[in-house]
Amino acid sequence: MGPDTAAVELIGVRRQYGKGDRAVHALRGIDLSLPHGSFTAVMGPSGSGKSTFLQCAAGLDRPTAGSIRLGGTEITGLGENRLTELRRSRLGFVFQAFNLLPSLTVEQNVLLPLRLAGHRPDRRRAAEVLGRVGLGDKGARRPGELSGGQQQRVAIARALVTRPDVIFGDEPTGALDTTTAAEVLTLLRDAVDQLGATVVMVTHDPVAAGYADRVVFLADGRLVATLPRSTPAAIGARMTQLAAPAAGHAGQYAGAVA
Repeated sequence: MGPDTAAVELIGVRRQYGKGDRAVHALRGIDLSLPHGSFTAVMGPSGSGKSTFLQCAAGLDRPTAGSIRLGGTEITGLGENRLTELRRSRLGFVFQAFNLLPSLTVEQNVLLPLRLAGHRPDRRRAAEVLGRVGLGDKGARRPGELSGGQQQRVAIARALVTRPDVIFGDEPTGALDTTTAAEVLTLLRDAVDQLGATVVMVTHDPVAAGYADRVVFLADGRLVATLPRSTPAAIGARMTQLAAPAAGHAGQYAGAVA
């Protein structure tokens, strides 16, 4: 993996569900390269293809056409076992619903990716990442004993534990109040700035997107605009434009793609 290799690269990615008249074109040819150590927010109106984009980029869904590379590794043609191995060892995930196992302790939840990847659980590593997210004293607790914000911090620690190439976030602050969301977003920002992580986050929240280095906007399965790090107001204004039912807006914004 050379220094110039993108962390995530999509080339001509299309995703179609169904055939003929009933076909749904979720992605219509996405070209995007995300550098290592960057924080990218993905936004767009409902039905724009955000979730499909994330699932394809993370190897959770296979594109109908095109090529996806993670850290220079072509994943499009990988078998399911190899894909699963890659996700467990090189990717981290943070979801809106936290996805913690309630019967396990916080420490055990954090160590789960290492166990699944066949590595010996490293308790010092667990303590390190829990300390980084401000939960160094909570390793023996169960998720149900923690607040929603604390549970999402555990999820971030779990995402960091394997030192992944890319962390994918799917509405990671969607279930949190404003103050708690800001704390979680700061942790993701710090993972990029201090640990050199690469974060790709789908969000509908312009405030959350304001933490990213750049925002990419999808509409009708196409990449229609990008903004470098911007204020929530500027991001919200662009979202309002994209959501407007004016005919031909995709073409109107195509020229804004950086």
